[in-house]
Amino acid sequence: MYRRDFIKMTSAAIGYSALGTGLMASSKYQSTPTQKSLVFDAMGEIRDVYPRKLVKEILDSGLNAITVTLCDPKTFEHEAFEAAKDGILHYDRLIEKHPDMYKKAIQVSDIDKSRQEGKLAIFYLFQNSTQFGRDLDLVDMFYGLGVRSTQITYNYQNWAGAGCKERTGAGLTNFGLELVEKMNEAGMLIDLSHANMQTMADAVDASKVPVIVSHTACEAVYKNARNTTDENMRLVAKKGGVIGICQIRPFVTNIRKGAFEHYLNHIEHAIKVAGIDHVSIGSDRDHRVIEMSDEYIAELKREEGNNFDASHWPLFMDELNGPRRMEVIWDGLKKRGLSERKLEKVMGQNNYRIYKEVVG
Repeated sequence: MYRRDFIKMTSAAIGYSALGTGLMASSKYQSTPTQKSLVFDAMGEIRDVYPRKLVKEILDSGLNAITVTLCDPKTFEHEAFEAAKDGILHYDRLIEKHPDMYKKAIQVSDIDKSRQEGKLAIFYLFQNSTQFGRDLDLVDMFYGLGVRSTQITYNYQNWAGAGCKERTGAGLTNFGLELVEKMNEAGMLIDLSHANMQTMADAVDASKVPVIVSHTACEAVYKNARNTTDENMRLVAKKGGVIGICQIRPFVTNIRKGAFEHYLNHIEHAIKVAGIDHVSIGSDRDHRVIEMSDEYIAELKREEGNNFDASHWPLFMDELNGPRRMEVIWDGLKKRGLSERKLEKVMGQNNYRIYKEVVG
């Protein structure tokens, strides 16, 4: 899910000042396991409005690597191409502006270097393939600019395939087959988030290397168009791929109180179905503490218009509303009996492994 651009400007409604209290208090987390283990978010958010204090908190929580969305995926043709270029320039400038905190990642060795230097390794992702149009040479161009992962679709139909909200059940197109082959050749990781189940299955079958579904949840646990069936999770795992479980509450449950336990249910179910070597965390979330103030809700209503549905908000789960959420997940899964070795795989090593195999 792409966060609306207006949220970038609502710093008054999104308070970092709330840190230091409640579940996210840093004093509660001293010398945590996540600070010693590799932690890699398969798809999350890093914003240019983050104050240094927040970034330091993110780093202190143990997050070592993250894959970020470069631009709005709801664009097509020339607009998509221009947005893609602008997105790369934007993140390049952000990283260059803060070289002590961020490192642009183009291979997994950049994660290793970042961990040694106390920085966050940032991989680049397109959440759609519309920036390529029907020109496969653009895969090479964007790879040369540092993009290491691309989704085949975003919710609806494009040249490559059908998204999860498309009316028909059409799968990967002929061009989509060519795109999969080209991405394999370039070393660009195929992301099947937002694809419908037929497109996902077709792409898994067509790819010669593992694929990722970086941010989804389990259809068997909670029915939602964005969630993945057990059958497809098994297909992804059989190919050596990874399923990242996201933290968007409406994909996980329709309740707010106790939503975190439902989130853990999704992770446990994915592990049961796909295996411990094929499940990870793909938060799809902002790191700030979001306050559902009257002003914030009013801004949401203005932005969403007739599409505003109060039942979808807040998108976050209370326990994961802030920069130390990976610690909370570790603790929650540990309480459910996951060993440290299994936790290390889910929290980072599985993502590291697939990037190593596909990206290098």
